Amino acid sequence: MAAAGRRHGLVMASNLLQTLTASSASRLPSNSRNLSLVRSHISNHTAKWMQDTSKKSPMELISEVPPIEVEGRIVACEGDNNPALGHPIEFICLDLKEPAVCKYCGLRYVQHHHH
Repeated sequence: MAAAGRRHGLVMASNLLQTLTASSASRLPSNSRNLSLVRSHISNHTAKWMQDTSKKSPMELISEVPPIEVEGRIVACEGDNNPALGHPIEFICLDLKEPAVCKYCGLRYVQHHHH
């Protein structure tokens, strides 16, 4: 009984998949030139949100934050002092030569050298 229900479900899923692929194939032209329409739509969508070029992007804003000096060799980055606004804790091992970057928020950390 369970096998018959499973078989019926597989038949229904197979029919649905065939219907969807057949209908999408009939709507799409066969040549690849029309993919430029998709590319055009994507660039227009992005441009819609980036109209105000006077504002800085999040990447530009985070790059303006100077590297944070820490005493130890390992730092725990939470992104923000408020846990509701931060990200999962990432433990970062610091290199002596260049700042280490948090993969979630982009903050940079550098080990304070005692000379």
